[in-house]
Amino acid sequence: MFIVGLGTAAPVQRYTQQQCWEVAQSSNVIAKLEPRSRAIIKRVLTGNNGILARHLALDNLHEIFEMTPDALHARFVKNAPLLASQAAQRALGDAGFAPEDMDAVIISTCTGYLCPGLTSYVTERLGLRSDVLALDLVGQGCSAAVPNLRAGDALLGAGSCCRVLSICVEVCSAAFYLDDDPGVLVSACLFGDGAGAAVLAREPSRKRRVQWRLAGSQVEPNHRDLLRFEQKNGILRNVLRPQVPELAAGLADRVLTEVLADSAVPRSQVRAWIFHPGGREVLAALRQRLGLSEKDVGWSAGVLAEFGNLSSPSVLFVLQAALADSAPGGYWWLSSFGAGFSAHGALLEVEL
Repeated sequence: MFIVGLGTAAPVQRYTQQQCWEVAQSSNVIAKLEPRSRAIIKRVLTGNNGILARHLALDNLHEIFEMTPDALHARFVKNAPLLASQAAQRALGDAGFAPEDMDAVIISTCTGYLCPGLTSYVTERLGLRSDVLALDLVGQGCSAAVPNLRAGDALLGAGSCCRVLSICVEVCSAAFYLDDDPGVLVSACLFGDGAGAAVLAREPSRKRRVQWRLAGSQVEPNHRDLLRFEQKNGILRNVLRPQVPELAAGLADRVLTEVLADSAVPRSQVRAWIFHPGGREVLAALRQRLGLSEKDVGWSAGVLAEFGNLSSPSVLFVLQAALADSAPGGYWWLSSFGAGFSAHGALLEVEL
């Protein structure tokens, strides 16, 4: 399989962390929280947490406190199909294909629910063929991009498709929740909205060659409660525990070790590291566990700074950034991790 086109999209509304703090100070919702909770919000939004700004599907930041189930669902319905379609259109343009060239579309999300799923809306918006194979994947959280791409690889490898459109989209502002749980508060200060898309094909692109070599996964359900969504008062509530960075780094290392061993590729030959930027502490744990430099995680840190944690599309933003920056050709490692608890990785071979 080859990744022949990439595209990303985010809301035009960009809010700095400082702006978020200024709005938080004037909010009646924040005022009802415990003093310790307000202190956590201030520390995360005004401290050095690796995030400068986030793109949110809100005309003004005060809308974030409209947290009824109906308001949050309406936010998802309005923005998820739009962002997914924008990213897909850019990926198709990057690949030089038309919508009718796609044999399948796979969409991953965890921040809202639609039935029929997002593939119905995106198929209509893009003008995909009526016989397109449409698959909706839900519930994989931040880790969803690599499983989505692996599904595309399976379709291509089985010979049932020649070209697949892979999309991840999250409207994290449609899954906004506040209470006095420290993990919930930190989560509310980290996530942004966006979508990423890739065009997958059996043959490489003429302008660059990004080949999918081998992938692997690790899932440990016994750690499920450390990072997950749960329903509370009819609203999605993100559970985020302090053990997550170390857990993510450990599982990511295990996947990397197994895939490189199966590929007979030494770790020293990996020229670029494409990690899901889950947060500053996550990147720090990855660096320590894998013996990487600050430069090695630079593309991930750059995406985190500008967009925050976008959940599932994040790693596609990082891959796009590395390609745009002309990272050195050779073997690249692409890794996502999140709810489950799960970690996934893929070895790419890139010629620019």
